[in-house]
Amino acid sequence: QVQLVESGGGLVQAGGSLRLSCAASGFTLSTYAMGWFRQAPDKDREFVAAMDWTGFITSYADSVKGRFANARVVAKNTVYLQMNSLKSEDTGIYYCVAKYRGRAEVRTSAYDYWGQGNQVTVSS
Repeated sequence: QVQLVESGGGLVQAGGSLRLSCAASGFTLSTYAMGWFRQAPDKDREFVAAMDWTGFITSYADSVKGRFANARVVAKNTVYLQMNSLKSEDTGIYYCVAKYRGRAEVRTSAYDYWGQGNQVTVSS
């Protein structure tokens, strides 16, 4: 059974940092594209970052480029999203996603598996 469990969210002041973790079970991380989406209150879910299944190709939303970094540790079957220089507009529920042998896709429909979501709140 495929499962994605996010952790590491919370409350942080603007300019601070957080690291989200996504622990995968039921599949091998090295054969899956992994990504992150977020949803702010009263807004649509939006793409944040993704890595293709090889781990060599990454993609970021323009709004987070240079501030966020997506990385995976295959030995731990875990993906991380390091978020630096956080802004109030980064507030939202962050979701980890996965797709077997997928590309670094920006569409929500491209992913087969979703985590339960993790709240990130940035105070200004």
